[in-house]
Amino acid sequence: MIRLSILARALAAALLLMTGLPAMANAQDRNPDKLVFTVLSAEGQASSGPLWQPLLDDLAHDIGVPVEPIFGSNYSVLVEAMRANQAQIGWFSALPAVQAIDRADAEVIARTVDIEGKDSYTSSLIVKKGSGITVDDVVRCGKRYDFGIGDAQSTSGTLAPLTYFFGPKKIDPRTCFATVRSASHQANAFAVANGLVDVATSNSVNTVFLRRENPAIADQIEEIWHSPPIPESGILMRSDLPPA
Repeated sequence: MIRLSILARALAAALLLMTGLPAMANAQDRNPDKLVFTVLSAEGQASSGPLWQPLLDDLAHDIGVPVEPIFGSNYSVLVEAMRANQAQIGWFSALPAVQAIDRADAEVIARTVDIEGKDSYTSSLIVKKGSGITVDDVVRCGKRYDFGIGDAQSTSGTLAPLTYFFGPKKIDPRTCFATVRSASHQANAFAVANGLVDVATSNSVNTVFLRRENPAIADQIEEIWHSPPIPESGILMRSDLPPA
């Protein structure tokens, strides 16, 4: 009953929306002794753990085996964990989800929605409030600013800004800025607030998170650009898990 139980608990928690379940041709003969659930989280386990634990506890109770969470911000490592069967379920954003499907024979079983039913988010560029830095200042380049970007495979931290902001203007961040550092959304937000970088990528989810968990940091940051809507993250499962 693993597959249906996971979806039922996700729906009951009002976190996820069903997208449909394809049939599995090569399911294992018995349930595993435990399931490992990876969570792609820029905030880390200390911050994200309490948000996920009720769902994971419900899943473990319902399917009768422990559900062990792994929180990480390295996209490639989490995809590889699923490919090697070190993890069986994972919550991924757009690009890592495609990679998990291609490399780990995973399939999408649910997608994330917020409490209002919204299933998209936006990438953004943030600066320190009161800095006076504008979009026009950023595109002038000239190696005047230090820039914080996301993981190379981050949809909102790297791919969306390159696609929707820098790409159309034929700007290469490596030659535009004085320095370019790669970090998580949360780390980049703290860096902007503390003056370690002048401009950084972020997203609307991180904005909500900061307002709730670190309002003092959120109050020091302002958004100067945001992308078109990006499809929200989804939950993927290895296709060789036992069917319901």
